[in-house]
Amino acid sequence: MNQVPSPHGTSATGSLLMLFSAFNFAILDSLVKILEPSFRVWDIAFYRFGCGLLLLMAIFCWHGNPFQGHNPKLMIINGLISAMGFLALVTSIRLIPISTAMVLFYSFPAFAALFSTLIFKEKIKKVELLYIFVAFSGVMLLFEFHLEGSLFGQVMGLLAGISIGLSITFVRKLREKDGSVVIYLYYCLVGIILSLPVFLVKPRLPQLGTEWLILGGIVLSSVFAMLLMNMGFRYCKSWEGGLFLTSELVFTSFFGIFFLHELVTWRFLGGGLLILSSVIALNMSTARRPSAVSVVAGDR
Repeated sequence: MNQVPSPHGTSATGSLLMLFSAFNFAILDSLVKILEPSFRVWDIAFYRFGCGLLLLMAIFCWHGNPFQGHNPKLMIINGLISAMGFLALVTSIRLIPISTAMVLFYSFPAFAALFSTLIFKEKIKKVELLYIFVAFSGVMLLFEFHLEGSLFGQVMGLLAGISIGLSITFVRKLREKDGSVVIYLYYCLVGIILSLPVFLVKPRLPQLGTEWLILGGIVLSSVFAMLLMNMGFRYCKSWEGGLFLTSELVFTSFFGIFFLHELVTWRFLGGGLLILSSVIALNMSTARRPSAVSVVAGDR
């Protein structure tokens, strides 16, 4: 994907594409939440990665080797980290309120900023350190340290944020020579390799029409979200697109609160506000570094 930002900033087209991308990501999160508990995390991953790979190959890979890239080794490593992040996020969504899981997940821009400094020795400003501290403060505020299932779900949500933050750091390097489609194909391929053995031990096939519809929605919403995001970055800058993508958190939280009747606690409001404000601040800071890739624009 080559970015061709509008010379006058974010166009209406770019804004709408990013908002629709975020909305599709929110649909994906919500469908994962309402799918029957009998579907394991590995089952969801297998359908999402397998069908996603087939759809992408049907759309983009009419000829040649679709997996031809300049750094296959790093793509595999990145695919493994991203797939683990998806598994962790699905686990979190299934165990704790979806709104809380998404707020924890959206700590990933702070981790992306940290990993960029550690791996690529990118200089980080003092004010950006403050933003990262604010994000981590929000995470700590959200955590309720009780030895029960909710704690594991919270840990998985945070692990998803860490994994995607690290993945975005590697995507920065990969995007220097390769497009986002081939990176996403490797992500799906590694995801299939991870989930297939566990799926085959006790395969869970859809039985009801609603199960087919939900699984189909998970696949389609994830692919459409990625395609819309890539298209959106043709019309706006990375940091601008990143800001619009944060609306996923709002869409998903709205669904959880108003349709699943999840409780709005002071921890959720306080932690969510700290994390969301730090994400916005980090993206605004990225705008002052033209060579940087947005800390929010990651493939999922």
